[in-house]
Amino acid sequence: MARALMRLAARVPLPLAHAAGALLGWAMYWGSPAYRRHLKENLARAGYRDARTRRAAIAHAGMMIAEVPALWFRPHGAVSALVRSVEGASEALAAQARGVPVLFLTPHLGCFEVTALYAAALMPITVMYRPPRFAALEPLVRLGRERPNVRLARADLSGVRALLAALKRGEAAGMLPDQVPAAGEGEWAPFFGAAAYTMTFAAKLAERPGLRCYLAYARRLPRGAGYAIAVRPYPAARAGESATGRLNRALEALIRECPEQYLWGYNRYKTPRGAKPAPTAQAAR
Repeated sequence: MARALMRLAARVPLPLAHAAGALLGWAMYWGSPAYRRHLKENLARAGYRDARTRRAAIAHAGMMIAEVPALWFRPHGAVSALVRSVEGASEALAAQARGVPVLFLTPHLGCFEVTALYAAALMPITVMYRPPRFAALEPLVRLGRERPNVRLARADLSGVRALLAALKRGEAAGMLPDQVPAAGEGEWAPFFGAAAYTMTFAAKLAERPGLRCYLAYARRLPRGAGYAIAVRPYPAARAGESATGRLNRALEALIRECPEQYLWGYNRYKTPRGAKPAPTAQAAR
């Protein structure tokens, strides 16, 4: 039933899906006081207190959900065709052509689903994902995300091994670096001026010798016209900077390119169960 509904929703034109998603975003905003509080606090923490950015962020959060059926259940070629432009990818493509392993870090900015699907049209890529809370939904998730040249790796020990094996073969890998990891899998690092529990795996993997790391996101174009992908080189480390501090600094710079399309409602500053408290009481949430 769920699969049939998703396939039916995939036929909805992207402009209409994004319009419906904008309404969904406002429904989520007014329907959840906790979500509304996180969105406002996170925007303010990053220095975005204007109503325009807040309204756009509310709408784009809903678009992120509404566009999923089209991305998961349209033919791979049709999904790739939704990408209207790609900027800054030549260096990563050249590295892959030479057999150099490439890591793409794609935060919850714009349409992160389409970046891996587009990359798979050009190269094999192994993508790490976090299984849904409801185990019954995982087959649907895998069905939607598994495409030619896309290998899925669960965010567990077996997935870590699969991702490392792909990089050892000289292939590409991708992951979402701004999720709050489980206790013991992260450390506190600055993120927009406050301590955020940050995954050490992504941070340390980005510094792996012989590997090229890039940041990527897909900006939604106005009125459902498609997506524009931007690829940025991972910034050089600063003296005395931790791996997680470098990661969050890189993510901040990327998010500031398109702040209205970041998922500000995510509870990024929470303390995972069993983790040590944040360095300051203000940051521990």
